[in-house]
Amino acid sequence: MAGSAETLTRDAEAGAGFQAAPDVQAAVGQWLAWLRDERRVADNTIEAYGRDVRQFLRFLNRHHGEAPRLKTLADLGRGDFRAWMASRQSEGVEARSQARSLSAIRSLFRFLAKRELAANGSLATLRTPKLPRAVPKPLNVGEALEAVEAVAELADEDWIGKRDAAILLLLYGCGLRIGEAIGLNRRDIPLSGEAATLTVTGKGNKTRVVPLLPQIREAVRDYLADCPWGGTGGDPLFVGAKGKRLNARLIQKAMQHLRLALGLPETATPHALRHSFATHLLGAGADLRAIQELLGHSSLSTTQRYTDVDAQHLLSVYGAAHPRARPRARR
Repeated sequence: MAGSAETLTRDAEAGAGFQAAPDVQAAVGQWLAWLRDERRVADNTIEAYGRDVRQFLRFLNRHHGEAPRLKTLADLGRGDFRAWMASRQSEGVEARSQARSLSAIRSLFRFLAKRELAANGSLATLRTPKLPRAVPKPLNVGEALEAVEAVAELADEDWIGKRDAAILLLLYGCGLRIGEAIGLNRRDIPLSGEAATLTVTGKGNKTRVVPLLPQIREAVRDYLADCPWGGTGGDPLFVGAKGKRLNARLIQKAMQHLRLALGLPETATPHALRHSFATHLLGAGADLRAIQELLGHSSLSTTQRYTDVDAQHLLSVYGAAHPRARPRARR
């Protein structure tokens, strides 16, 4: 996802809105550009990390009574970081958001250390807030298929409906993240020949190969045939109404409309289709290691969350079907 000159300029200037000295503002802008263009971090994550760092620098401004400089960051002690985390907790920030904020600050400080801008070892001594084990919330098979089939009918234009259907198929049929799907270029999808796989570059610049079902190739071909915007191999595969690379927010809005139209749960998001991909494969007997590779998880423990979902499903089926599990009717 190589950034355009416009994107690089925006990222380089992004630090300017932070309550910090010019050297810190410049460093934050470089960090954000690095996250986007080298680490290939999703736009939503970059926005969240930016908010977290902005809040952290505001705290330091109050805590020290002056705009923090790079030297300020290098001199921060464990007590300073603990005071920041305590202030977040006093504001009612949940443990999950605190953990994400700490992850953002750690990422920034690792970047600063590697660029020899500011080194601080105190941050390494902090513990990440303990989080409850999160269980993915997939759609069932019927809901997932209905969402993919119905999304085209909600669009204002035929080509946009075909675009949205192709994207949802990539999420549910290949297990892609939304950022991975909209980050594809035209050359990335093999629409002719015998190729039946898709090479995806995901988090941490990690590359994986996933099967590409014939229905997905056909959906992408239909979309491109009607798309009013042309392009070469290096151009975005999925574009918006003005021909620029599609914004993930538009697919999130499409899922919001689907929730209302189909009566889907609030957890029916684009990412829920990726959860559905993994859960339905596991339920059909797929190997956990294979699912890990298809999802691009670096750790098997992340993939093992889907066994909790499958176990819950089995228990609900058991409770509904087994005669000893059903409550007895009163006589």
